[in-house]
Amino acid sequence: MTKKTSGVTDTLSASALAPQISDNHIRTCLAHPYPEELQFIGQKRADSALDFALGMQLPGYNAYVMGEPALGRFTLVQHKLQQHAKDRETPREWLYVNNYQDHREPIALLMNPGEGQVLVDDIDAVLEEILDTFPAAFDNPGYQRKKKSIDREFEDKYEDALAAVEELANQHSVELIEDDNNVGFVPIVDNQRLSDEQFGALDEQTQERFIEAIGELEDALIDSLIELPKWKRESSEALRKLKKATAEAAIKPLLRELEHKYATHIGVLRYLKDLRSELVDTVLEWLDEEQSNDKSEEEYDRKEMLTEFFAPNLLVPYKENDAAPVIYEPNPTFGNLFGKIEYSTSQGSLVTSYRSIQPGALHRANGGYLIMDAEKVMASSQVWDGLKLSLKTHQIKNDLPFQDSSVGSSFTLRPQLIPLDVKIILLGSRDLYYTLNEYDEEFAEHFRVLADFDYYLPGTDKYQYQFITKVQEYCRETLKTELNCDAMVLLLRFSHRQAEHQLKLSARFADVLELVAEASFYARQDNSEEIHASHVQEALAGKEYRTGQMSENMLSDIREGHILIATEGHAVGMVNGLTVLHVGDTSFGTPARISASVYAGSDGVIDIEREAELGKAIHSKGVMLLTGYLGSKYAQDFSLTLSANIAIEQSYGYIDGDSASLAELCALVSGITQVPIDQGIAMTGSINQRGEVQAIGGVNEKIEGFFKLCQMRGLTGQQGVIIPRSNCVNLVLNQDVIDAVDSGRFNIYPVSSVDEALSLLTGKECGELKDGAYPKGSIHDLAMERLRAIAAIVGGEENDDA
Repeated sequence: MTKKTSGVTDTLSASALAPQISDNHIRTCLAHPYPEELQFIGQKRADSALDFALGMQLPGYNAYVMGEPALGRFTLVQHKLQQHAKDRETPREWLYVNNYQDHREPIALLMNPGEGQVLVDDIDAVLEEILDTFPAAFDNPGYQRKKKSIDREFEDKYEDALAAVEELANQHSVELIEDDNNVGFVPIVDNQRLSDEQFGALDEQTQERFIEAIGELEDALIDSLIELPKWKRESSEALRKLKKATAEAAIKPLLRELEHKYATHIGVLRYLKDLRSELVDTVLEWLDEEQSNDKSEEEYDRKEMLTEFFAPNLLVPYKENDAAPVIYEPNPTFGNLFGKIEYSTSQGSLVTSYRSIQPGALHRANGGYLIMDAEKVMASSQVWDGLKLSLKTHQIKNDLPFQDSSVGSSFTLRPQLIPLDVKIILLGSRDLYYTLNEYDEEFAEHFRVLADFDYYLPGTDKYQYQFITKVQEYCRETLKTELNCDAMVLLLRFSHRQAEHQLKLSARFADVLELVAEASFYARQDNSEEIHASHVQEALAGKEYRTGQMSENMLSDIREGHILIATEGHAVGMVNGLTVLHVGDTSFGTPARISASVYAGSDGVIDIEREAELGKAIHSKGVMLLTGYLGSKYAQDFSLTLSANIAIEQSYGYIDGDSASLAELCALVSGITQVPIDQGIAMTGSINQRGEVQAIGGVNEKIEGFFKLCQMRGLTGQQGVIIPRSNCVNLVLNQDVIDAVDSGRFNIYPVSSVDEALSLLTGKECGELKDGAYPKGSIHDLAMERLRAIAAIVGGEENDDA
């Protein structure tokens, strides 16, 4: 794993820089796919938690699935829910029907699976029959005979009244005439009606006699017809009763069959009872004989009106023996989650009805399972509060937020609430889970089960076997291609690189499938029937090229001298540190010069990044540890007094993390001792106050970042990188670095202590403390003497001042 160099420590061999993957094992796995069906790889902890949550039928046992995207959270959850959904009863159906006593409060009906649609079809058939029956029912001979009898009775009374007046008129030589329902009187002379001219030719006495007679006759006519309005009302009332009786007689048999059919369902019977009286009134209002000659378009309008007023509103239909619903709501707005009430405009006002109630995700998932992204649910406090209220009351909340202000004084609905029975699965991040637990007391009450998805999978033969089988299935079923052994080796190495561990695979399996899909693109370009290692390498290189502009720009700045980084020679108080930059979905390493200046004073170690407010808390902590190290290492019999400045040169952004603390300490010791540091070696690692080197993150990117710079300037064989020994298991380097190490053109040094790192950088022994002193000329001896001298200088100045 390591080999001896001329220095004081070992350098890693090429075989230690990446996991060793057996070609024979891969060929065996490709030839004999995994014998069991694989829906998912690994995540036993999360799998067990989901089984527990789904098995608990008590309230509050909803699940929060914690983990980052691309870990397969949705795939595992969906598969689990679909399996459990098969064993649950088919949910019953909910319908809304009109409340004819108060249209603002529609009534909810509960029916068995499939029965709701049957009821809808039955009511639709009844409405069709009503349209066929009316107004034709009013043309029935029996109805017409009774109607004529009513009309005749009125006419007889009218005629009798006129006959009496007419007989009186004849006695006065006056004739009663009717013209367009107007009654008048005309004088008669010699059996002839007199015209106005003829009447004017009569003598004055005769005229006065006729005028007096006609006046008496008009009074008599008024007296005879004084009850005419009453006769008309009686006739209209009799006609209305006749129409109502006719409508009831026609409608009753249409509903009688449904009443027998739904005799065991009290809610439907009550609905049909209300329907009967309302249908009669509607027929009398809309479908009387006066509309019998309407056009077909108006017939369609009448059907729409009947449907909107009488037909049930089925929210979510089911069929018998359907599995329980598994619903994913990608956009959980208030309306999408709790349903909405649609409005239309009528004469400048917003109007609605029970038919405008639209189901939400909770309605569709009721009796089953609902999956949502936690971040999207939390995006609206109204949605989150509404969801908690629904879970607490076990009813689906349906009142719109800000309803008063958005709808104003328009007609609004208060539908009867529907009971809620749903298992909710929230997919969210680790940070959000802990935030909700801390700040929302109700969260733990409603989401009692945590399904924690791990970032890693064990890199054992079993999981490699499953990994290979799943990739092979994806290639065959989705990409319609094959993948050879060499390509699979690269995919496994890519997964190890994603996990940053030689003994673990990344749980982000989606990234592997994405890489396979991109490799298939290059395979198609080569007209290859299978994916080779070269195609995987092209896919990796293509992605690195697409996202690598910033990395290339930084290397270019270093090459052109805009950023000062030395890869050869020696310098006092300067060392090459290694940093990782994260830009979007890509990360890359780049070297950064760390410098330290030391002088007599009592200001202590000053972190310039912190003073400039560019260094964040963890970085500042790492610098503070340097003072602790110096004190425990050197200042046991004198006061630690010095002034030192430490800076990451040409850094103009925020810096965090303590991975530069080893480099900062080495630069500081070099500044104290004036011993130069080899600039061909870069380093990374954090330290504690005892001088032990601790593991850091991004070790692969950091090594490759410095390697690219050295490669660009020309590898000398003396260049290399110092890393914490505990990070050796995290090495999954690219092939260029491995080949350079194998040929001796680049070196990677693992260290466990500051002493090892200083010896590598300076070529001098650090020395061990014996009898209160370090060996003469050693690094620690030089450092102690310089610090003692500074303490004496500063102490003397203070005494002089005193």
